[in-house]
Amino acid sequence: MTTGQEVAMMAEEQTTNEYGYRSFAVGGFKFARDEYFAHVAWPGGTHTMSVDAFLRALMRDISWSFFYGVVNFDQVFGTTNHYGNVDVFAGLYNAGYRAQNKQHCENFKTEEVRAVFEAMLDDWTNEGFDPFAAPEETGTPFGPKRGNNRAAINRKRLVANRMTGMKADIPLRSDAAGNVVNRQFADVPQDQPEVHAEAGFEDEVHAFNFFAYVSRSDVTWNPSVCSAVKDSQVCATTEEFILPIIHGNDRVEWFVQLSDEIHWDIQDRDTGAPRARVVMKAGDVAAMPADIRHQGYSPKRSMLLVWENNDATLPELYANKKLKPNPVDF
Repeated sequence: MTTGQEVAMMAEEQTTNEYGYRSFAVGGFKFARDEYFAHVAWPGGTHTMSVDAFLRALMRDISWSFFYGVVNFDQVFGTTNHYGNVDVFAGLYNAGYRAQNKQHCENFKTEEVRAVFEAMLDDWTNEGFDPFAAPEETGTPFGPKRGNNRAAINRKRLVANRMTGMKADIPLRSDAAGNVVNRQFADVPQDQPEVHAEAGFEDEVHAFNFFAYVSRSDVTWNPSVCSAVKDSQVCATTEEFILPIIHGNDRVEWFVQLSDEIHWDIQDRDTGAPRARVVMKAGDVAAMPADIRHQGYSPKRSMLLVWENNDATLPELYANKKLKPNPVDF
């Protein structure tokens, strides 16, 4: 069997197309791009996406290590994380494809598909285009091949061991570290709380200005873990424009809207059938059930706190209906 690293190396050796881009393959899936579009082919079908939407989704799929559950790049193509191995699919969660038995799905070891996707992102991302940034803060992905943006696509996701700013943990963001306040959060106070710990507990008691921390995020739709207690993870994120993926849950996600607003399209996870339209405004709390998919639209840069339960047993418990998909009954 050809490994993902070997596939990526093979892709590196390929001749570029007339636009300067290489093509890639993993299993029966083949990927190519031109000036405007990403083209995906598999045995029995083909699909085309705008390349900016494809790269934004690809960036998150890689940096989130395929995330919790399903990462739909759009209504046709995507991945499903089985935590050690990954499904790459076309039409699997599309009612029309399923009705015509046109879906296609292949399973790979995580490292195998990751190697191919990372090589593809590296080759297809042009100089000046940051797939994590808001449209106003980045250049265009379109046109023939020109340079790269490895500094942006190799940006590490921030993950706290206990809490951001604690001793031996990830530091608070600051001007000195290059984390400037985003243009749309210029009015967010930057003062920090005073902490007066009892003697002997100086390394155990900590607090920081969460709004100030989030206001300095240079990426969008990318939750970073800022506190972790066993499986409980509190994630900070700023949102602007469109969530580049349609996330299919395999557990409940809690959302706390901290500022401004986000409009959410909520659909059935497996079929895409509409289930709700939710407008969250500052102070609103929502629990996204374990059996839905969602995509958000943020008219202005906003702050969202996401609470994730990292318990590895949850997907099976929900799949076997030992837990209800919704955490609360009203």
